[in-house]
Amino acid sequence: MRTTAYLVEEPGGDFVLAEVELEEPRDDEVLVRVVATGLCHTDLTVPTMLPQEMLPTVVGHEGTGVVEKVGAAVSGIEVGDHVVMSFRSCRACGPCTAGDVGYCEQSLLLNYMGMRADGSTTMRRASADGDGQTVFGNFFGQSSFARHAIAYADNCVVVDKRLDLTRLAPFACGFQTGAGTVLNVLDPRPDEPIVVFGAGAVGLAAVAVARGLGVETVVVDPVASRRAVAEEYGAMALDPTEADAAPVEERVKALTGGGAAYAIDTTAIASVVLQAQRALRSRGLLVALGLGAPEYTIDAIDLLQSGKVVRSSIEGEADPLVTIPQLIGLREAGRFDVDHLVTTYPFEKIADAVADSRSGSVVKPVLVWGE
Repeated sequence: MRTTAYLVEEPGGDFVLAEVELEEPRDDEVLVRVVATGLCHTDLTVPTMLPQEMLPTVVGHEGTGVVEKVGAAVSGIEVGDHVVMSFRSCRACGPCTAGDVGYCEQSLLLNYMGMRADGSTTMRRASADGDGQTVFGNFFGQSSFARHAIAYADNCVVVDKRLDLTRLAPFACGFQTGAGTVLNVLDPRPDEPIVVFGAGAVGLAAVAVARGLGVETVVVDPVASRRAVAEEYGAMALDPTEADAAPVEERVKALTGGGAAYAIDTTAIASVVLQAQRALRSRGLLVALGLGAPEYTIDAIDLLQSGKVVRSSIEGEADPLVTIPQLIGLREAGRFDVDHLVTTYPFEKIADAVADSRSGSVVKPVLVWGE
């Protein structure tokens, strides 16, 4: 079928709207008419890292939409269902069968290579003779910067049709990662404060779910508007660029009675990760979520004398089929208040969404493709 998608045609290039031919869904696939797609940092960074031979590509991995066709081998999903599309996993390897689907042994192939497991692609550039250029269009098993997407049972979460799909798009990755880190990795008690470095979508989702748990949080971010959003959640907010102020880690310790029990870094800035480690109390845990810096500096003396732990997490240890319904339930119960973090853009305004995301003027841009 012919549909419209945003292509990236060269490493780090702009998004270019073009017509593509999308294959019919195979037996294990689902065709989704995309309603909305969240813009995530990963959608901006991955295309800068791809070689020219893996371009053009279509990214987008926070898609929501309506199922239009279902392959013969797919169960649990029907035509007309509303779905949130998240990351893929094979559901058969050791990590997957142990419940750790974010660490699937096939994750690189299924999510980042822009092709099916057999090496085929789902898209070609539209052409008069039907033999257009190959387009790498299976990003995170969806490539949802498009009006239609091919997805799978393992990354499609069926949701109540009464829910607003434009608000649910970030649940596929950004909100799931931040909130999942708190729920699945930290599991904090009310007396175990958390410090969050970076008040973007991931960081504020962590703050939002922590508030629902009654856990005190401190947020560190240089953007005043984002600190203001954090304060609306009841968080204490610090400006790391404040002139003549004490070091960030000392200010965090003063606010948390000697140091935070947990720290979450979403910035991927090496100096900030070091601040996060030093802001912890003894035996505290730092979870580094950001993707960017190739190396981090760890304070070995502080680490060895305090029993602190520094680790990472993929998607907040979430299984989308479990965590997304859980978060939607918390949202409906008023314990995960994130709707106001979303700013919607008509899909034609993707350049504005990218610019606003990079400037920090909005928390979570979502492209709306239409009902």
